Amino acid sequence: MNRLNQLFNEKNKDLLSVYFTAGYPDLNNTVAIAEALEKAGADFLEIGFPYSDPVADGPVIQHSSQVALDAGMTLNLLFEQLGELRQRVTIPIILMGYANPMVQYGVERFCQKAAEVGVDGVIVPDLPMYEYEMLYKDVFAKYNISNIFLVTPQTSEERIRKIDGLSNSFIYLLSSASITGKALQLNDQVDTYFARIKAMELKNPTIVGFGIADSKAFKKACEYNNGAIVGTAFVKFLGSTPDYLKGISEYVKGLKE
Repeated sequence: MNRLNQLFNEKNKDLLSVYFTAGYPDLNNTVAIAEALEKAGADFLEIGFPYSDPVADGPVIQHSSQVALDAGMTLNLLFEQLGELRQRVTIPIILMGYANPMVQYGVERFCQKAAEVGVDGVIVPDLPMYEYEMLYKDVFAKYNISNIFLVTPQTSEERIRKIDGLSNSFIYLLSSASITGKALQLNDQVDTYFARIKAMELKNPTIVGFGIADSKAFKKACEYNNGAIVGTAFVKFLGSTPDYLKGISEYVKGLKE
């Protein structure tokens, strides 16, 4: 059992996760942002490792990735920065990114380094499920790293059941099949989608991402699910707020109001 499992055992509703890109807006503030988010009340965090071709991301996160890469962010540097993570942050931490840099780094080496610095899980949207199952499942298990799968409104029940069986922490429920940054549409279609997933009575918690930008969207996501993830809106806040470390407390408070 890792920190994610412990969290879901202790709290199973209104969970707030926040995503930000490592190395943005300043190269060396990755752990400082994580620490400020925990103090502000975030339940767990997603730290993005930047990639030059982030096809699932909208312009805000694409820009943050490019700024971080231009400043010198790499997986080696990120793991070096995260060396002090567990001296300052206690909540679960997930790394989110794309398969290419992880595979180039070496999947086992990646999992080993992630475990060493206290990472609890990874989200790799373009890692095929069959590839994970056939090649990497045992490696992730060896280092107690949870692999989190994504589900969209178009995902079949058969595939969702398969994902539920392969998962051991939570399922990332995309609010739409769009790229990141598109606002959650508060309508009957979204209600139907969330209700359909809830009625399946999956064994893993469901956390909603993509389009959660304010307290209204956060509450809507939490009506049917265990929690929600704020990503693009927070990255936008970081890039537009000069003293963002000081402002994080009020930002998180605003999401939970």
